Parts: sequence; C-alpha cells; structure tokens
Amino acid sequence: MILRLSLWTIMLFGGIVGGYYLDNILFVDIHSNMLFHIIGFIAGIFVLLIVMRISKNTGRTLAKYGRKGKVERMETNVLVKEGIYKYMRHPMHLGLLLFPVSIAFIVASPSFILIISPVEILFMLIMIKLVEEPKAVRKFGDEYLEYIKQTPMFCLKPECLKELLKDIPKSKDETPEKAIDILR
Repeated sequence: MILRLSLWTIMLFGGIVGGYYLDNILFVDIHSNMLFHIIGFIAGIFVLLIVMRISKNTGRTLAKYGRKGKVERMETNVLVKEGIYKYMRHPMHLGLLLFPVSIAFIVASPSFILIISPVEILFMLIMIKLVEEPKAVRKFGDEYLEYIKQTPMFCLKPECLKELLKDIPKSKDETPEKAIDILR
C-alpha cells in the first residue's frame, strides 16, 4: 500500500513538475494562455469527477460481491464477476488510468497532457499486466485464468461505459465508515 501511494505521488507531482519544466521549453505560448488554463481546468474537473464515480462504483461492487467472511479492509477473497466486472476485468484501473489525465488538465500543462500522462498510463498498463494480473492468478487460480479468457481487461463499448458510470446506490448495511473504506 505504501509503495502504491509513493508511486502515485511520484507520478502526479513528477508529472506536474516535469510538465511545467517542459512547457517552458516546448509550449511557452500555449502554457501562458489564460483561456487554455480555464478550459483545461474545467475539462480536468470533469474527468476527475468521472474517475471518482468509477472508483465509487467499482469499490461498492467489490465490497458487495468480493468478500465472504472476515476479510481485511480493501481485500477480497471472492473473484467478482458481477456488475461492471462481467464486462471488464479492471474497471477500477480504467478509472485510475484517467487520474493523471485529469490532473494534467487541471494544472493545464500541455507537456503533462501530451507527453507525461501517456507515459504514466503506459507504465500503469504494464504494472497491471506484470503485477496485478499475476497476483490475481495466484489468488484465484484457474477461476481467474478462465475469467481472462472470457472477459477483456478493459471494455470501451457504450454498454460497458454505461454500466461503469451508472449510479450504484449504497447498500442498506453501508455505514459512513464503510463508505469511506470502500473509497479507499
């Protein structure tokens, strides 16, 4: 968990700092344009709201279907194939892939938007393939291998995106503390 938070911090702050550095070399005119900053900020907030909706929905789905018995917070012991997980294996990661993009737009850094966030997305995709997928195979075995055959890593079809972004209401037993745990 600490390693993941450290990587996110490095990616986001590194993207901001690296973006501003490159902007002063590559995009001086655009970077100093106030209209670009306003439009970028609005677009970034919109994308961030999408990221938050995806995180909330996938977290609630995992909490509802992914736990049997006493399981540590943020852990699952059941392979979830319900809800959005019947359309794609990594819906939460899809949302997280958009997180650096949202920050790049919020800070209105053309270099962060065009150069750094695509590199960060590629890095995250590699980490999903090399770390997350093997971890899931170790955890769920043949069931996950069959899930890989049946379900794509990501799905961008309209019905998948509709399922991903629909409002999932709180479960009856969801307390404010549980809701915070789900979002973590």
